[in-house]
Amino acid sequence: MNDLNIRVMGDAAVLVEVGETLDVSLNARVHALARELDQVRGVVSIVPGYTTLLLEYDPALCEYDALLQQILRAAESRAASSIQDTRLIEIPVRYGGEFGPDLEFVAQHNGISVEQVIAIHTRDIYQVFMLGFAPGFPYMGIVNEKIAAPRLETPRQRVPAGSVGIAGRQTGIYPRESPGGWRVIGRTDVKLFDAQSEPPTLLRAGDRVKFVNVGNS
Repeated sequence: MNDLNIRVMGDAAVLVEVGETLDVSLNARVHALARELDQVRGVVSIVPGYTTLLLEYDPALCEYDALLQQILRAAESRAASSIQDTRLIEIPVRYGGEFGPDLEFVAQHNGISVEQVIAIHTRDIYQVFMLGFAPGFPYMGIVNEKIAAPRLETPRQRVPAGSVGIAGRQTGIYPRESPGGWRVIGRTDVKLFDAQSEPPTLLRAGDRVKFVNVGNS
């Protein structure tokens, strides 16, 4: 990762850019770099994105020049890494019917059957690129282009907790009831966010997820 772009973000933060394209292997390097830098003295917080890493640090414990060298060393040590030290989590999903009101749209939009949509969605393993939008909401990909679908033109005011959706070539799970514009194809009973738990989120950036079809009854 010699092509890092490091930008100063105020007096105590830097943004590390490792690329510009949404890519599973590139995102995996972001998380590998995050794990490496989490050990650096003076780093206060690390927020990984699709292709970026936002680091907040304490200048009293780690000056910028020293942090810069740590970032470059970490990048070199992880340059050839792939997905490492990540968890594979299976999520049971009830597809279609009242649980997946947009399943038929996704099928028709792509000219395939509902059964094929389910088969493709459950066949692949998705990487959690990052968490956002709502606490515990995982942005995952990359969705097979055969089941990719646009967002709703008008977002729903109420999307039930556990709803599994598709937007473009990403898939996600609503951790709690909220408005939303993703195409909902199913629902899971798995609880993704619990404020009383530690950590409060089931999934974390860098995890891998596989969906399992458990019917819609």
